[in-house]
Amino acid sequence: MTRHKPSFYLTILVGGLIFGFGLAYSHMARPEVVLNFLQFEDLGLLFVMGGASVVSGLAIMTASRLHGRAPLTGDEYVRRLKSFDRNVVAGGVIFGAGWGISGICPGAAYASVGIGNFPILWAIGGMFLGAYVQGRVRARMAETSSNPTAAD
Repeated sequence: MTRHKPSFYLTILVGGLIFGFGLAYSHMARPEVVLNFLQFEDLGLLFVMGGASVVSGLAIMTASRLHGRAPLTGDEYVRRLKSFDRNVVAGGVIFGAGWGISGICPGAAYASVGIGNFPILWAIGGMFLGAYVQGRVRARMAETSSNPTAAD
């Protein structure tokens, strides 16, 4: 396990607080706003996500050219490619269904608790349960694929 300096965790905390504040300030931590977006009644979320994408893209592009390495970890900036398989499709469908049902994505769910939306804790509990079940299923699949059969 990699050990990080305390400044690494402090930076993550501050970044998370800024992210949560931005979601709360833009009203994107309110499930009704997100559901209105998904029903094409309020496209404000499109501008929030677009603005965040532009800022993030510029920051990553600039940092990777100026420094070549991540400032806190020293890791090299590399593009991580993942194959497009049935797990990606299944995960996307489950994520999208959960987002549509609860009206909130995981990051905004935590910010939603911060603005007093305590019933969203049910959705957060569902996210934790789903992640736990997925981890157990994946571990079991890895065990069965690595165990040789009697015919080997």
